[in-house]
Formats: sequence, structure tokens, C-alpha cells
Amino acid sequence: MMSNFLTNQQINSLVEAIQSAEDHSTGEIRVHIDSNTENDNAKTAFEVFKKLCMDKTADRNAVLFHINFEQKYLTIIGDVGIHEKVHQSFWDHLHDYVTSEFAKGNYYQALKSAILETGLELKKYFPVKGENPNQLPNEITFS
Repeated sequence: MMSNFLTNQQINSLVEAIQSAEDHSTGEIRVHIDSNTENDNAKTAFEVFKKLCMDKTADRNAVLFHINFEQKYLTIIGDVGIHEKVHQSFWDHLHDYVTSEFAKGNYYQALKSAILETGLELKKYFPVKGENPNQLPNEITFS
């Protein structure tokens, strides 16, 4: 799937960033790129979160980055497990950083940083004990 805002190489590199962000934590991170939603991006993001079964992880610690590049719109959804730990201020800070970078056209770098920063938080609160199966695919999804 092509994105006008990311090269295929950057998309592959983001998948690798997701893998390394998930490495030492039971958390799951997904990125969804939406080119169709006209207005209610936040509502669509919650639908995508459910459709991708992100509310089904063992520790309820999945995080979705739902992006609409055309509208420079980002919704970050952290499931209840991670949200309880990092609180709204973490998401607000991440959201402000990413959207200000998007405004400068730094799509790839902003997303990669946000993924890795989320990974550090997941690792802090949900470290791996024993086996760490990947509960959700790392591929970026599109609509």
C-alpha cells in the first residue's frame, strides 16, 4: 500500500521501530493510516482500535496511532492498562510533539520517535516476564 507521505522504505522502518519498541514489554503498538475519513477522525480511530482487536491484549496495554496525513490529524488511543499508568499528560505531550512535526512535514521522524517513546513507557510499566508472544501484528494498516 502506498502513502503519499511515507516511502515504502520508511513504512518498513516504522514496522521495525514497532518491533523494537515492543521488544522488552508485553505492550502492543499499531499504526493505522487513514486516507478516507472526512470529519470524525476520533470516532473512526476507536472503531479501528476495536476492529484490530486492540482491546483484547492480556494486559490491556495496546496503543494505536491513527493518522490522517491529509488533515494532519493524529489520534492516539492507549488502552486502559497503559492509560492508567502514563495518564493523559503523556498522550498530550506526544500528540503535541507529533502534530507540530507533521506541520513541518517531518512525518516519518515524528512517528518513529513517538513509537519508540511509547515503547519506553510500555517497558517501564509492563516489562516482560518469561515468554513474550507478539499478540498483534506489527504491520501498518491502511484505510
